[in-house]
Amino acid sequence: MGKGLLLAPGASAGRDQPALVAIDDAVMPAGFAVERMDFPYRLAGRKAPDKAPLLVAAVREAAAALAGRHGIAPERIAMGGRSMGGRICSMAAAEGLPCLALVLVSYPLHPPGRPDKLRVDHFGSLTMPCLFVSGTRDAFATPAELETHTAAIPGPVTHIWLDGGDHGLRRRDEACADAVASWLATLGD
Repeated sequence: MGKGLLLAPGASAGRDQPALVAIDDAVMPAGFAVERMDFPYRLAGRKAPDKAPLLVAAVREAAAALAGRHGIAPERIAMGGRSMGGRICSMAAAEGLPCLALVLVSYPLHPPGRPDKLRVDHFGSLTMPCLFVSGTRDAFATPAELETHTAAIPGPVTHIWLDGGDHGLRRRDEACADAVASWLATLGD
């Protein structure tokens, strides 16, 4: 039985975000059916993201569509993406959407300069393997902050740090994609 990967973009981007395209290209040869999604607000031409429940519903819909199109069981689909996209996928998983693993690139732990506004309430419900790929200079989460808060995740957590990378991980799409592909290969059948 095959495996799938659903990728969601960050708040200011769409499905063709370069990091997502690079991950798609790196993972597909490993036998994953990969789909990159857009959120409804982007499809409607709006810049501001919808509220979290609508975004989570869009992830649920996209995961179900991926499973149906490729004949893959929902628990064999990994989900994730960049920044907000990964966060929303992790929220959907925490709410019970079955998934193989989470791939969280530049997870937005808090808004820049606002470490009091943590986005971690759902971490205690993540029992699946979780990969966090982040830059060491990400204003949304320092390595120490991310390691401290991901300790609350009951599932296995892997951190991959891209030295000197900021939240956008500029010019590091290939390194990010290679890290994701290598990690997904460790999940086995």
